Amino acid sequence: MDFLMTLGRAAFGMAVFIGIAYLLSEKRGKVRWSFIGIGLSLQFVMAVLILKVPFFYEAMRGVSGFFYAVVSFSNGAAEQLFGMAATDPKFGFAFSIIPTIIFFSALSAVLYHLKVLQCVVFVFAWVLSKTLRLSGAECLAASANVFIGQTEAPLVVKPYLKGMNGSEILALMTGGMATIAGGVLAVYMSVLGGEDPEQVITFGQHLLTASFLNAPAALVMAKIVSPQTEKVDEHVAFPKEKQSESLLDAATKGTTDGIALALNVGGMLIAFIALIALANWIVSQGIGNWTGLNGWVASVTGGRFTEFNVSFLVGVVSVPFAFLLGVPNEDLLIVGQLLGERLVVNEFIAYLNLGEFKNSGVLEDPKSILITTYALCGFANISSLGIQVGGISVLEKSQRRNLLKYGPRALLAGMLACYMTAVIASTVSSF
Repeated sequence: MDFLMTLGRAAFGMAVFIGIAYLLSEKRGKVRWSFIGIGLSLQFVMAVLILKVPFFYEAMRGVSGFFYAVVSFSNGAAEQLFGMAATDPKFGFAFSIIPTIIFFSALSAVLYHLKVLQCVVFVFAWVLSKTLRLSGAECLAASANVFIGQTEAPLVVKPYLKGMNGSEILALMTGGMATIAGGVLAVYMSVLGGEDPEQVITFGQHLLTASFLNAPAALVMAKIVSPQTEKVDEHVAFPKEKQSESLLDAATKGTTDGIALALNVGGMLIAFIALIALANWIVSQGIGNWTGLNGWVASVTGGRFTEFNVSFLVGVVSVPFAFLLGVPNEDLLIVGQLLGERLVVNEFIAYLNLGEFKNSGVLEDPKSILITTYALCGFANISSLGIQVGGISVLEKSQRRNLLKYGPRALLAGMLACYMTAVIASTVSSF
């Protein structure tokens, strides 16, 4: 009976997410429901293979183990440079997490130069193209987003950008919103897993699975919001132009890009954590104190929220989405807060808070933690709008109008794609 209720709630959640995308659609009469069915079936089959079939399960766990080993190499290098500060919890982020971002950026650039990433991306893009019958360019972009993130993936299809129609541009942007980059994935698996290597590898496995499943989910959502009505070239081919001249050139460029990303992440965290704290303080000390709502909130939430503040309000607003994801009722507010933080601020803040809630016992139910891990796995936040519009328009100025037109829809479609993956993964995991 419990399983049937879980399955029913999952089906209801999926129907609502698809319904929201349909309401956002600019050509509702042109939505190809056969395509939606194929896309969802592909996502479900991939989830079953990765999470339930031993060969694929162990393969994904092996990749996660590789990520864990690479993180240890990065930590060793950081310790050589910063000494004991690299392993001191008080300095953990500055001297451990940031070096991980830099190292993974350099490693990704090296693997791309050696054509290792190209091979993996090409195979996945070919599968998407043959099953979903979409253009080669948008399938390549969707596949690249799984590994290299929303700022680098458009480079893979740079020669095709000028000829991409609005539906393809939306698919490109949605794919960027619905996935995360390898460098931050390594950070999140460390944040969620804590000091336990097995837990780190397990969360890495879930995050990698989420990235793969989010690729077809993003394409499904994009084609509901803006159906493809024009004939497209389904041929999948990598551009022949090189991004680096040599292995050394790739490593140095990757390192430089990693430093910029790490500084950007560090700066955003300092600014947004402080701004959230300020907003919470103003609301709690003002409205919360004057009206007595602080005590009421602490009482009705069992101490999970100690005051009436912005974090509590974000949680309340996002509760319906947490419910649709299948989160147990006692965790709806906490998970709602994390979902709201990802959308309004970024997923980095949300994952840091998820790790804190998990390790402190505020969030104990394994199902809630699993669902949230998948639901947050994407760059679907407001700041990503500026990143994508600015970054892609530099590569192809003629697409700026489409980027501005489809940006907000891509944000919502990417968020819904992450939610679809969370529902499917949690349902399959419960088998």
